[in-house]
Amino acid sequence: QVQLVESGGGLVQPGGSLRLSCAASGSIFTINRMGWYRQAPGKQRELVATVTNGGRTNYADSVKGRFTISRDNAKNTVYLQMKSLKPEETAVYYCNAIVRTTYTSNYWGQGTQVTVSS
Repeated sequence: QVQLVESGGGLVQPGGSLRLSCAASGSIFTINRMGWYRQAPGKQRELVATVTNGGRTNYADSVKGRFTISRDNAKNTVYLQMKSLKPEETAVYYCNAIVRTTYTSNYWGQGTQVTVSS
């Protein structure tokens, strides 16, 4: 069994910064891709950013230049540094990982709330 535990959400003013963390634990052989998605009220879950175990990154156009995704493979942890946050980015942010144990599966964290408001 694999668990993803997110931390770092909270309330921030427009233009502010936050750093999210997500640690994977369990019977992990390797983690292929890790990433962050978000879901605002009444909207579908959307991609924010992903990073492969080789360090290749992918970002949603709306966050390019403001968000940075990184990972520590030794700690099975992925980070999302968010800068210049906007009110419309208020959402629950979910960690995602494609994990190989005895087989390969897609896992989700429980989500962490990010609220951008003055």
